[in-house]
Amino acid sequence: MPTVPAWIEDYATVVGPEPDDVIEEMDEYAVKKGFPTVGPAVGGWLEQLARMVGAESVFEFGSGYGYSAYWLARGLPATGEVVLTEIDKDELDLAREYLSRGDFETTIHYEHGDAIDIVGEYDGPFDVVLIDNEKTRYRDAFEAVREKVAPGGIVVADNAIAGGGIDADGVRELLTGEREAANETTEGIASFVRAIHGDPRFAGSLLPVGEGVVVATRVE
Repeated sequence: MPTVPAWIEDYATVVGPEPDDVIEEMDEYAVKKGFPTVGPAVGGWLEQLARMVGAESVFEFGSGYGYSAYWLARGLPATGEVVLTEIDKDELDLAREYLSRGDFETTIHYEHGDAIDIVGEYDGPFDVVLIDNEKTRYRDAFEAVREKVAPGGIVVADNAIAGGGIDADGVRELLTGEREAANETTEGIASFVRAIHGDPRFAGSLLPVGEGVVVATRVE
Protein backbone atom coordinates (compact mmCIF):
# COMPACT_ATOMS: atom_id res chain seq x y z
CA MET A 1 0.00 0.00 0.00
CA PRO A 2 1.46 3.45 -0.88
CA THR A 3 2.39 5.66 2.04
CA VAL A 4 4.13 8.99 2.34
CA PRO A 5 7.91 8.34 2.55
CA ALA A 6 9.32 8.67 6.07
CA TRP A 7 12.01 11.09 4.93
CA ILE A 8 9.37 13.54 3.71
CA GLU A 9 7.64 13.32 7.07
CA ASP A 10 10.92 13.95 8.88
CA TYR A 11 11.87 16.80 6.55
CA ALA A 12 8.46 18.46 6.91
CA THR A 13 8.70 18.20 10.69
CA VAL A 14 12.11 19.88 10.77
CA VAL A 15 11.07 22.66 8.38
CA GLY A 16 7.74 23.30 10.11
CA PRO A 17 6.90 25.29 13.23
CA GLU A 18 8.62 24.27 16.47
CA PRO A 19 6.45 22.21 18.82
CA ASP A 20 6.13 23.46 22.39
CA ASP A 21 6.33 21.43 25.59
CA VAL A 22 2.63 20.57 25.54
CA ILE A 23 2.77 19.26 21.97
CA GLU A 24 5.78 17.15 22.89
CA GLU A 25 3.77 15.68 25.78
CA MET A 26 0.88 14.98 23.42
CA ASP A 27 3.24 13.24 21.00
CA GLU A 28 4.61 11.11 23.85
CA TYR A 29 1.06 10.20 24.86
CA ALA A 30 0.24 9.16 21.29
CA VAL A 31 3.27 6.87 21.17
CA LYS A 32 2.57 5.39 24.60
CA LYS A 33 -1.11 4.72 23.92
CA GLY A 34 -0.84 3.95 20.20
CA PHE A 35 -3.25 6.80 19.55
CA PRO A 36 -3.44 7.95 15.92
CA THR A 37 -2.77 11.67 15.46
CA VAL A 38 -1.89 13.75 12.41
CA GLY A 39 1.67 14.08 13.78
CA PRO A 40 3.90 17.16 13.92
CA ALA A 41 4.46 17.42 10.15
CA VAL A 42 0.73 17.78 9.45
CA GLY A 43 0.24 19.70 12.70
CA GLY A 44 2.70 22.31 11.47
CA TRP A 45 0.80 22.55 8.21
CA LEU A 46 -2.47 23.04 10.09
CA GLU A 47 -0.97 25.96 11.99
CA GLN A 48 0.42 27.43 8.77
CA LEU A 49 -2.81 26.97 6.82
CA ALA A 50 -4.78 28.71 9.56
CA ARG A 51 -2.38 31.64 9.36
CA MET A 52 -2.41 31.70 5.55
CA VAL A 53 -6.19 32.08 5.32
CA GLY A 54 -6.31 34.53 8.24
CA ALA A 55 -8.56 32.11 10.11
CA GLU A 56 -10.59 33.21 13.08
CA SER A 57 -13.00 30.28 13.33
CA VAL A 58 -12.38 26.53 13.17
CA PHE A 59 -14.69 23.51 13.36
CA GLU A 60 -13.36 19.97 13.84
CA PHE A 61 -15.17 16.75 12.98
CA GLY A 62 -13.51 14.38 15.44
CA SER A 63 -10.98 15.89 17.82
CA GLY A 64 -9.64 13.00 19.88
CA TYR A 65 -7.62 14.41 22.74
CA GLY A 66 -7.12 17.77 21.03
CA TYR A 67 -3.89 17.28 19.07
CA SER A 68 -5.00 18.91 15.81
CA ALA A 69 -6.95 21.58 17.67
CA TYR A 70 -3.83 22.57 19.59
CA TRP A 71 -1.85 23.15 16.40
CA LEU A 72 -4.74 25.07 14.81
CA ALA A 73 -5.21 27.25 17.88
CA ARG A 74 -1.57 28.33 17.60
CA GLY A 75 -2.36 29.78 14.16
CA LEU A 76 -5.34 31.88 15.27
CA PRO A 77 -5.49 35.41 16.69
CA ALA A 78 -6.57 36.05 20.27
CA THR A 79 -10.11 36.60 18.98
CA GLY A 80 -10.15 33.16 17.32
CA GLU A 81 -12.43 30.26 18.21
CA VAL A 82 -12.10 26.49 17.76
CA VAL A 83 -14.97 24.03 18.13
CA LEU A 84 -13.80 20.56 19.20
CA THR A 85 -16.16 17.61 18.83
CA GLU A 86 -15.56 14.18 20.31
CA ILE A 87 -17.83 11.27 21.08
CA ASP A 88 -15.46 9.87 23.73
CA LYS A 89 -15.87 11.97 26.88
CA ASP A 90 -12.55 10.86 28.40
CA GLU A 91 -10.68 12.03 25.30
CA LEU A 92 -12.55 15.34 25.34
CA ASP A 93 -11.63 15.84 29.00
CA LEU A 94 -7.99 15.14 28.15
CA ALA A 95 -8.18 17.67 25.29
CA ARG A 96 -9.48 20.24 27.74
CA GLU A 97 -6.53 19.59 30.05
CA TYR A 98 -3.93 19.89 27.30
CA LEU A 99 -5.39 22.95 25.59
CA SER A 100 -5.85 24.79 28.87
CA ARG A 101 -2.06 24.85 29.11
CA GLY A 102 -1.48 26.24 25.62
CA ASP A 103 0.29 29.54 25.05
CA PHE A 104 -2.59 31.08 23.11
CA GLU A 105 -5.74 33.06 23.87
CA THR A 106 -8.00 31.28 21.42
CA THR A 107 -11.47 30.45 22.75
CA ILE A 108 -12.11 26.71 22.73
CA HIS A 109 -15.58 25.14 22.67
CA TYR A 110 -15.72 21.50 23.78
CA GLU A 111 -18.66 19.56 22.36
CA HIS A 112 -19.39 15.99 23.44
CA GLY A 113 -21.27 13.96 20.85
CA ASP A 114 -21.56 13.26 17.13
CA ALA A 115 -19.89 16.05 15.14
CA ILE A 116 -22.37 15.78 12.26
CA ASP A 117 -25.21 16.51 14.68
CA ILE A 118 -23.28 19.19 16.54
CA VAL A 119 -22.35 21.23 13.44
CA GLY A 120 -26.05 21.87 12.89
CA GLU A 121 -26.08 23.86 16.13
CA TYR A 122 -23.54 26.36 14.75
CA ASP A 123 -24.24 29.02 12.15
CA GLY A 124 -20.64 29.53 11.04
CA PRO A 125 -19.06 30.74 8.91
CA PHE A 126 -15.90 28.71 9.52
CA ASP A 127 -12.56 29.64 8.05
CA VAL A 128 -11.07 26.18 8.60
CA VAL A 129 -12.91 22.88 8.85
CA LEU A 130 -10.99 19.74 9.80
CA ILE A 131 -12.58 16.42 8.88
CA ASP A 132 -11.10 13.53 10.83
CA ASN A 133 -14.07 11.46 11.96
CA GLU A 134 -15.07 8.01 10.64
CA LYS A 135 -13.71 7.71 7.12
CA THR A 136 -17.01 6.31 5.87
CA ARG A 137 -18.70 9.56 6.97
CA TYR A 138 -16.32 12.11 5.45
CA ARG A 139 -18.80 12.94 2.70
CA ASP A 140 -21.59 13.31 5.27
CA ALA A 141 -19.39 15.69 7.25
CA PHE A 142 -18.60 17.76 4.16
CA GLU A 143 -22.24 17.94 3.13
CA ALA A 144 -23.21 19.00 6.66
CA VAL A 145 -20.73 21.88 6.72
CA ARG A 146 -20.16 23.01 3.12
CA GLU A 147 -22.67 25.86 3.32
CA LYS A 148 -20.96 27.13 6.48
CA VAL A 149 -17.44 27.41 5.05
CA ALA A 150 -16.49 31.05 4.55
CA PRO A 151 -15.45 32.19 1.04
CA GLY A 152 -11.68 31.80 1.01
CA GLY A 153 -11.93 29.28 3.82
CA ILE A 154 -10.65 25.72 3.64
CA VAL A 155 -11.77 22.17 4.34
CA VAL A 156 -8.92 19.89 5.45
CA ALA A 157 -9.35 16.10 5.57
CA ASP A 158 -6.83 13.66 7.02
CA ASN A 159 -6.13 10.07 5.89
CA ALA A 160 -6.35 10.61 2.14
CA ILE A 161 -3.55 8.10 1.54
CA ALA A 162 -3.35 5.77 4.53
CA GLY A 163 -4.88 4.85 7.87
CA GLY A 164 -7.94 2.83 8.84
CA GLY A 165 -7.56 0.31 6.02
CA ILE A 166 -7.49 2.94 3.27
CA ASP A 167 -5.97 1.79 -0.02
CA ALA A 168 -4.50 4.81 -1.80
CA ASP A 169 -4.34 2.97 -5.13
CA GLY A 170 -7.97 2.05 -4.63
CA VAL A 171 -8.99 5.66 -4.00
CA ARG A 172 -7.19 6.82 -7.13
CA GLU A 173 -8.65 4.02 -9.26
CA LEU A 174 -12.17 4.66 -7.99
CA LEU A 175 -11.79 8.32 -8.92
CA THR A 176 -10.39 7.57 -12.39
CA GLY A 177 -12.96 4.86 -13.11
CA GLU A 178 -10.38 2.06 -13.24
CA ARG A 179 -12.13 0.32 -10.36
CA GLU A 180 -15.79 0.03 -9.41
CA ALA A 181 -15.57 -1.12 -5.79
CA ALA A 182 -13.18 -1.20 -2.83
CA ASN A 183 -13.33 -1.60 0.93
CA GLU A 184 -15.64 0.65 2.91
CA THR A 185 -13.05 3.16 4.13
CA THR A 186 -11.43 3.47 0.71
CA GLU A 187 -14.81 4.13 -0.87
CA GLY A 188 -15.53 6.66 1.90
CA ILE A 189 -12.50 8.74 0.97
CA ALA A 190 -13.25 8.49 -2.75
CA SER A 191 -16.85 9.55 -2.17
CA PHE A 192 -15.66 12.58 -0.20
CA VAL A 193 -13.26 13.63 -2.97
CA ARG A 194 -16.05 13.25 -5.55
CA ALA A 195 -18.21 15.57 -3.46
CA ILE A 196 -15.41 18.16 -3.42
CA HIS A 197 -14.95 17.86 -7.19
CA GLY A 198 -18.70 18.03 -7.74
CA ASP A 199 -19.11 21.35 -5.97
CA PRO A 200 -17.92 24.25 -8.17
CA ARG A 201 -17.47 26.41 -5.09
CA PHE A 202 -14.54 24.27 -3.94
CA ALA A 203 -11.12 23.51 -5.41
CA GLY A 204 -9.22 20.60 -3.87
CA SER A 205 -5.65 19.34 -3.82
CA LEU A 206 -3.56 16.69 -2.06
CA LEU A 207 -0.89 17.54 0.49
CA PRO A 208 1.45 14.50 0.66
CA VAL A 209 2.49 14.60 4.31
CA GLY A 210 1.46 12.40 7.23
CA GLU A 211 -1.15 9.96 6.00
CA GLY A 212 -2.18 12.27 3.19
CA VAL A 213 -4.24 15.45 3.56
CA VAL A 214 -6.87 16.78 1.17
CA VAL A 215 -7.14 20.58 1.26
CA ALA A 216 -10.12 22.19 -0.48
CA THR A 217 -10.56 25.95 -0.74
CA ARG A 218 -13.95 27.60 -1.05
CA VAL A 219 -13.30 29.76 -4.10
CA GLU A 220 -16.73 31.40 -4.32
